Amino acid sequence: MKTNYIKCGLWLMAALLATFAAKAQTSAPGKTAYNSGSYNSYDRINTENGKQVETIQAYIDDKQYKMELVNDKMTGLYVDGVKIAAVDWDKYGDAIAAIREQIRKNKIQALRNQEQAVRNQEQAKKNQEQAVRNQEQVQKNQEQAVRNQEQEQKNQEQAARNQEQAVRNQEQAVRNQEQAKKNQLQAEKNRVQAEENERRMKQMVQDLVADKIIPDENSLHDLTINANGMTVNGVKQPDNVFKKYKEKYDNFSMGDFSYHN
Repeated sequence: MKTNYIKCGLWLMAALLATFAAKAQTSAPGKTAYNSGSYNSYDRINTENGKQVETIQAYIDDKQYKMELVNDKMTGLYVDGVKIAAVDWDKYGDAIAAIREQIRKNKIQALRNQEQAVRNQEQAKKNQEQAVRNQEQVQKNQEQAVRNQEQEQKNQEQAARNQEQAVRNQEQAVRNQEQAKKNQLQAEKNRVQAEENERRMKQMVQDLVADKIIPDENSLHDLTINANGMTVNGVKQPDNVFKKYKEKYDNFSMGDFSYHN
C-alpha cells in the first residue's frame, strides 16, 4: 500500500505541478472560480511565510473535494469536509485526476477568455476610434452640406440675375435692331440729301459763274450763306445777290452753310 501511495503521490504532484506552474510564479493572492455542469470549483493561491499556498476545491457528483498544496506539494485532502489520511489518497486518484483535468481545462478556457477579452477590448477601442472618425465625418458632411446649400442659393440668385440680364439683353437687342433700322433709313436719307446738296451746290456754282461773281467753276474757294448774308471767296455779296440766292437756295440759307475747296 505504501508503494502505491508513493507512485500515486508522485503522479499527482507532477500533474499538479504542470497544471499550476503559472500560479507558482506570483506572490500576490488570487482565487479563480469555475462552474461547468457537474463541476463547480475554485483555485486559490496566496503566499504565506514565503511559501506558495494553494487551495483547490471542487464539487463532483454531489461530493465536495478540497486539496491543499504548499509549494506545489499536496499537504491535505478533504472529502465532504472530512480530512483524508495521506495513506488513503490513492483511493481518490480518479477524483483527483478529474479535478486536475477540469482545472486544466478551466485554466485553458480562462486563458482563452482573457485573450478574447483583450481582443474584444482592442476591437472596442478600434470601434470607438472608428466611431470618432464617423462622427467627425458626419460633422464634415454636415458642414459640406451647409456649404453646398449656400452655394446652391448663390447659384440660384446668380441664375436669376443672369435671367434678368438675358431679358435686358434681349430688350436691348430689339432696341439695337430698331436703332439699326432707323440708322439705315437715316443713312439713306443722308445719302439722298447729300446727293441733293451736291446737285444744288453744283447748280449754285453755275449760277455764280452766270452772274459773273466768279469767273469759272474752279474759282470758287469758299462760300458761306446764312440768314444774315452771303460771302463768296471772302467778299460779302450785295443784298440783291444775297436775296436772290437766299430765296433760290433756301435749304442752305436757312442754316449756316459753308463751302471750302
